[in-house]
Amino acid sequence: MMKAKPCTLIASGIDNHRAGCLALVMPITPRLTDPNAAAHERVYRTLRQQVMHGELPPGHAMTLRGIGAQFDVSMTPAREAVRRLVAEGALTLSSSGRISTPELTPERIEELAAIRAMLEPEMAARALPRAHFALIERLAAINALNAEAVVKQDAIAYVRTNLEFHRTLYLRAQTPAMLALCETVWLQLGPTMRALYSKLRRKEPPQHHRMILAALKAGDEPGLRLAVRTDVTQGLRHLAS
Repeated sequence: MMKAKPCTLIASGIDNHRAGCLALVMPITPRLTDPNAAAHERVYRTLRQQVMHGELPPGHAMTLRGIGAQFDVSMTPAREAVRRLVAEGALTLSSSGRISTPELTPERIEELAAIRAMLEPEMAARALPRAHFALIERLAAINALNAEAVVKQDAIAYVRTNLEFHRTLYLRAQTPAMLALCETVWLQLGPTMRALYSKLRRKEPPQHHRMILAALKAGDEPGLRLAVRTDVTQGLRHLAS
């Protein structure tokens, strides 16, 4: 067996050491982030929340220039955020380029109510085995905020806390695809839900949330399904009728 010559080993060691030193002193190029991407995400998330919570009424018109000025961004992130929201049904874009929140026909309201009636009782039922005491207490606290919004006649807070009540329950179902579909429906209905609240002029919070809480405490799946289905469809069908 041939032995490596000492001079070869020494030279190899020097080369390795030199390479290691070079690696230590070589500057690391920072990963560049696209400022437009961060700006577009901020615009998208804020507008999405505003539409879903009914902060914007049905048929509310907006422009890319106005969105850019509101969020202090250029036209590019504003345009990208609008594109995503139009794809989700949160905004409409006419052939002339007019951007607005949706104005739903009675047929469309009925369709979206039917989707909620299919999805939400199922998610509630799947959440039931994981509905521990802390969750029920959390839902009761959200419902108290919802009742407070009714007393104050605060339509936006009413819509926001109502959706928070449902979303908090459905997260326990561990059905992310179903929840994503459901949120798309809520997004399309946000401005209409605000209009519904104004039309009904509630003086007391809806009883269906209390029925949902009672069914969760009792472990009553049929009662829970019925309470959720009634809660998510009854008001909308007032608008569709």
